[in-house]
Amino acid sequence: MMNKKTISSALSLTFVALALAGCGTDSKANSGAPAASAPSTAPAASGEPTKLVVSTWANDDFSNKEVIVPFEKKFNVKVVFEIGNNAERLNKVQQGSSSVDVLFLSDYFTQQGIDAGVIDKIDRARIPNVDQLYDIAKAPLGADYGPAYTVNQLGIAYNPKLVKTEIKSWKDLWSPELAKKLTLPGITTTSGPMILDAASLIAGNTTFNEDQAFAKLKELNPSVVKYYGKTADFVTMFAQGEIAAGPFMDSYFKDLQAGVPDAKFVTPTEGGYAVMNTINVVKGSKNKQLAEELINWYLSKEVQEKTAKAKITSPTNKEVKLTDEEAQGLTYGADTINKLRKLDVKFVNDNLKKWTERFNRELAQ
Repeated sequence: MMNKKTISSALSLTFVALALAGCGTDSKANSGAPAASAPSTAPAASGEPTKLVVSTWANDDFSNKEVIVPFEKKFNVKVVFEIGNNAERLNKVQQGSSSVDVLFLSDYFTQQGIDAGVIDKIDRARIPNVDQLYDIAKAPLGADYGPAYTVNQLGIAYNPKLVKTEIKSWKDLWSPELAKKLTLPGITTTSGPMILDAASLIAGNTTFNEDQAFAKLKELNPSVVKYYGKTADFVTMFAQGEIAAGPFMDSYFKDLQAGVPDAKFVTPTEGGYAVMNTINVVKGSKNKQLAEELINWYLSKEVQEKTAKAKITSPTNKEVKLTDEEAQGLTYGADTINKLRKLDVKFVNDNLKKWTERFNRELAQ
């Protein structure tokens, strides 16, 4: 883990949001209600519905029908969505121009919200389903704040028709075979700091070493066709054969396969990087109790299993069981999740400005 002094493997799974884009998960429960291990203390379902404002990336039809509508019926709630990307939604909350109760963000932006004082502490006694999660998802930013309801991983995608040697490790990005065939994420993307961390690791460090990480990336710089800023850029270059490989988020792999059916996604032997999306309560919410009920709902085995099978999000509830076919394209299972590496996002936030200036000066020219 990259932290103020060290970088080590995480003992559970977050890379994004997708991300990244994110969502919860759900199963074939008769009403979609989560199997909470403690009785609900939410207001009785009578009278006018309580409005609960949820800030998230999108509200797809499946999640609305299978997750939100059953929640509304059970708790006599009307869920209203504010849609947008991480930065713009967090900015609205910080400016006080929003009445959001529940805030879905990637862990990176969640930490910014914590530092800004706009995210409230949660009462974990009201969120019993958190006990069913993989350890890495229970408290990614500390026990006072919300858990991760989904996790993705940053690994390596490549085209086996253009790369004859099988890619297995982060160090394979430095292979001469990838000269002028490689793309890397820019430093300000979600995965940019992860590649900086991987470079430090490949340089032989067990603790993060900034100078050696940048030196290692300088070695790789001549092989890089472009530092991409958006997933769509990677997908386009990959489909057109401009690149053959690069770090990529598993949640978007199906988009690569649409253009290159033979594409492969690899979890490096050192472990992929966790990209986690969290659910939190906004400080000052008048509906904190209902907000915590919604968090508990999204963590339930039923919700997590249903949306996983629909390929909406990867589950963090370890009680979710999927077949190999159902798990394809998802970050799933203890073997994968327990090997994921997790960055200390507070450390990343504290250093990103400096890293960005150095990246632009030494690599992006």
